[in-house]
Amino acid sequence: MEIENAGIYGKSSIGKNVILDVGVIIGYPTANILKEAASSGKEIRDMDFKGAVIGDNSVIRSNTTIYSNVMAGNNLRTGHNVLIREETIIGEHVLIGTNTILDGHTVIGKHVSIQGNVYIPLNVIIEDNVFIGPCAVLTNDKYPIRTGSDLKGPVLRRGASVGANSTLLPGVEIGEGAMVAAGALVTRDVPPWKLAIGFPARFKELPEDLRTLNNI
Repeated sequence: MEIENAGIYGKSSIGKNVILDVGVIIGYPTANILKEAASSGKEIRDMDFKGAVIGDNSVIRSNTTIYSNVMAGNNLRTGHNVLIREETIIGEHVLIGTNTILDGHTVIGKHVSIQGNVYIPLNVIIEDNVFIGPCAVLTNDKYPIRTGSDLKGPVLRRGASVGANSTLLPGVEIGEGAMVAAGALVTRDVPPWKLAIGFPARFKELPEDLRTLNNI
């Protein structure tokens, strides 16, 4: 394990052969822990809290911050300046690109590729073998600051692909093997093995040669 000026907090667990680059923070305390520290006068490093779990053979690049109560499997790779908030579960062989934000309370499966500058809000489910292109935005609040509502992010089923610069509205489901074209605005569920294209998106049949997950 290589650690260059990395900050490790709480009872964080770092697996074998992990590389932590300059300025990485693992197990960053949540707001509740910070408030407790402020009220008790304790230093954060002297407090007893859960921390984060990082699996074997992971590469965490510079200035990435991973909060406490994050569990990441083996072979996690991040770009630079990634933020992963608390209560996030990440499977094995996941890529999270530079400047991507995961706002927490999210489940990510195995063999998932999230490209750079992606925003993923609270309460999102991303199943295995999903691809999310650069600058995609997922949302979870239908009426921001207007009415109280449950924050429910999108669900991306196994093998779904989301193109660059696309936007997914709260609660939509991208079905198994479905594809969202670059720049699409998805306002309703995309059925399995369909192509969502346009603004707002309409659905088309996927070409026959794309109706398989055998190459994933």
